[in-house]
This record gives sequence, C-alpha cells and structure tokens, in this order.
Amino acid sequence: MPSEIGSEFHWDPAVLRGAEQNELPRGELFATGCGALSELLRMLGPAGRLHVPSYFCMGVAEALSERTPIAWYRHLPDGRGPRWETLRVRDGDVVLAQNLFGREGAQGRLWNAWIRAHPGIPVIEDHSHDPLSDWARASEAAYAVASLRKTLPLPDGGLLWSPRGLSLPAPRGPESTGAHLKLAAMLLKASWLAGGTVAKEHFRSLQQQGEHDLLGSAGPACSFTRAALPVMDVAGIREAATANARALRTRLSARTHGLKVSGDGPFRLQLECPTTQARDALQARLAGHGIYAPVHWRQDRHRLWSGDHEAADLAGRMLTLPVDHRCGPGDLSRMAEVVHSFAPVLAA
Repeated sequence: MPSEIGSEFHWDPAVLRGAEQNELPRGELFATGCGALSELLRMLGPAGRLHVPSYFCMGVAEALSERTPIAWYRHLPDGRGPRWETLRVRDGDVVLAQNLFGREGAQGRLWNAWIRAHPGIPVIEDHSHDPLSDWARASEAAYAVASLRKTLPLPDGGLLWSPRGLSLPAPRGPESTGAHLKLAAMLLKASWLAGGTVAKEHFRSLQQQGEHDLLGSAGPACSFTRAALPVMDVAGIREAATANARALRTRLSARTHGLKVSGDGPFRLQLECPTTQARDALQARLAGHGIYAPVHWRQDRHRLWSGDHEAADLAGRMLTLPVDHRCGPGDLSRMAEVVHSFAPVLAA
C-alpha cells in the first residue's frame, strides 16, 4: 500500500456509524464556510467594517473584502488570545472571532464577556478548527461558522448556525461541481491506498480542480455531504485526532534545536520554526518522506495582508503536522523521526 500521511482525505465508510445522532449544532449547510460568511454578510446588509484576526486565512479575508471593508485586530498563535485594545469597533461593525487551531477554548469565556459588553456589535465565531469544542457549545455569539471539510472527510461543507437562534441565510445557487470532483478524487484515492491501479496524478488533478471550483461557493453542500454528515462519527474522529496530537507532542521535545512545538488542540499540531527558510526546508523534507504538512497561512505583503508584521512573521515560520484520525502509531513515529532528523540541520 502506498505510504502517505496527510494530504486530502480519501473516503472510508468506517467513519459512518449508522445512527442519526450527530453532535454538531443545527444550522444551514453551505458548500463552503467562506460562502456561508459571504451570504451572512449579505443578509446583515450594509455595514461598517468586518474586523478580522491578523493571523487568519488571507484567501478568505480577500473574498470577504469584496463584500465589506476589512479591519484587522491582533490575534496571534501564542496562546494569549486577542489583544482587545486593538479591536476598536464602532456602530455598524461586525467582528469575526476564531478558535485558532482549536486550542483556544478558554477564550470563549472572554469572548462571551466581550459580547455582553458590546450588545450592538454582531460577532461571528469561526469554529472550523474544532466545531465540537466547549466554546462552540457554550457560545453566546450571534452567529458561528465551521468549514467542516477542513477536519472531516467530506468533499465540501460549511456549517452556519446561530447560538442565539437568530435567522440565517440559506445557500444560494446550485451545488458546486467542485464538490463532485473532490468526491471522485476521494473515491479514487481510497482505491489507490488499497493498492489499486489508479494513478496518483489522476486523483490529485481532480482534487486540485475541485478545490479551485469549490472555493467561496455559497451554494448548498453536495448531496453526498448532506447524506453522510448526519451519520458520521464526528466525535470519534475528533477523539482520535486529539489523541494523535497529544501523542506526537509527547514524542517531540518542547524545543528541538530551534523548533518549538505548540498546540494541544484536536486535529493538528504546530511547529514554529526559526526562519521561513527552515520552515520551507522542513516541509520539503517531510514531503520527501510522504508526509504532507500544510502551512496555515501565508501572508504576502504585496497583496492583501493583515498589516501586522508579527502575525506575518509567524505565518512565515509555522508548519502544521497532520495528525488526524487517519494516523496510526507508526505514522506518528515516522513524523517524529523525520522532525528529529531535521533538527541537527538547524543546529549546524
């Protein structure tokens, strides 16, 4: 069987448990979280500015900037949460909060206090990195969103709900053809992993074209996602990924020759590298061993970016290790070995 860790999900029917008792909140199911946010901003009507965390996906921020002006407040992946003094709101503004990397559950209490202190400012919480967190369950925000395909083996899916029970916009337009391409890629990848004769380049091409076609879609989630999600073992997937993150963190020392291990949230583990060059070199070395570690997220100072140099600097040095439910003990050992073998290069 081909040896690969991370990358796009394949389809595995074992993630279904056959009973409609999903733990996710009820809401509207869009093709993408970005599309859900865009439609929500459309429903809220002409507003002032959308306040966005400075450490955030620039592609989503760019798409939302076409709907409303963007303002930035400082929020870094340093465990300190938002710098409240940088969140300067006025009437008509909307705030986007996020549970960054799913490891900031304690910030939910602080956000709830901020919301109560600013009753006229709608807050939209982004729970894409952990839609089942205690914060998501106890939210007092007007709205919340989660891009489900980032953590669950689905071809698409952006869940929008209102913790307060407010009205929500409905998806607009048809299903995305991108979701259908991604589903085809998931099925072909499953065959490839099982030793089939499918060429990797074939399903990779479908994945890439599907993602391109899907980005920003405000249509409904595809029929497959709508059918599979209610019977998917979301809690079990989260539990497995959380255990993997903790196990890999234990295997890696807190600091390994300039590599700082950070994060104890579910689904992912971050490495903070000393330089962008070191991050890119480590990412390449991991890929050479069949480990596909994504970057969250690049900030190009020549395009739309946060204006926060510290956030951009951190974005240039962070790498995410893939520790989702697909990983077994051997996969975790392999990741740890590659990272440890890279550390002496930094020390040289």
